[in-house]
Amino acid sequence: MLILHPCASVQLPSPRFFTVSRRSNCFAPFLVSLRSYAGANQAKTSLCIVKVSRRQRLDIRSLDSEIEEAADEVEDEGGEEDDDFFPRSGFRGREEEMDYDRNPELAEILGSCLEDPQKARAKMEERLKGKRNKILHTKTGSAEPMKVTFNKYLLFEFSNSYIWFEFYNVPLAKDITLICNALRSWHIVGRLGGCNSLNMQLSQSPLDKRPSYDAIQGANVNPTTFYNVGDLEVQDNLARIWVDIGTSEPLLLDILINALTQISSDYVGIKQLVFGGDEFENWKENLTSEDAGCSVHKI
Repeated sequence: MLILHPCASVQLPSPRFFTVSRRSNCFAPFLVSLRSYAGANQAKTSLCIVKVSRRQRLDIRSLDSEIEEAADEVEDEGGEEDDDFFPRSGFRGREEEMDYDRNPELAEILGSCLEDPQKARAKMEERLKGKRNKILHTKTGSAEPMKVTFNKYLLFEFSNSYIWFEFYNVPLAKDITLICNALRSWHIVGRLGGCNSLNMQLSQSPLDKRPSYDAIQGANVNPTTFYNVGDLEVQDNLARIWVDIGTSEPLLLDILINALTQISSDYVGIKQLVFGGDEFENWKENLTSEDAGCSVHKI
């Protein structure tokens, strides 16, 4: 049994201070002081006194102000779109998973695909019907295949020849632009040596084996080129273009025919494509008047 003398002095333990780290706690840093008090006849409970120094209060205020300024800068720079990419809350559970930031209509469809697949399918079909014209374009070309011939009187020379076009109707401005872009792309690929039938390793490799390419073999083949191309001349439903391919490379002609065949089927009908010759049906030389349906387009 322990007896405390009323006049005996009691030594109190020194206060213990604990520093709460800012990294492991969401509250501001402070010091905790635990002090023990003892009375003459009875013990008193310990008190937890939180003391925050003036310097720490200033640090906390400056930290808060920096956080607010940073948040304002993010809002000013990003606007509403940045809020979608950087949500303010850390985790929202099911709500966050359905918060798609690009298309609210798709968000509604995809959000209900697991809960009600039939409803999501019906919404998707309705959406496709509404945007069908933007997804599927009606073919404006010809159902008849484009006829390809070579002039029987004057053979096609790769270094100096004309290529003739005969359309079913007078081509529109957008049709001429499409033809010019196709011819320009064809010339660029040929000029860079992309149409070399001597180096077709992948197309000639077996389909049942893993493809492989021999870089040394590809670098040692005879190069091909496409020297020059003229302007596209148009007269009513006729057009022609002069080419100087240089090397005799039939692959270049195959690539052009494939591209024009697709254009004739989907966009503007081409009745026939003729290689070679200086004359073609109703073509008139030295006709420059735009009123007569003549125009020249740079390739």
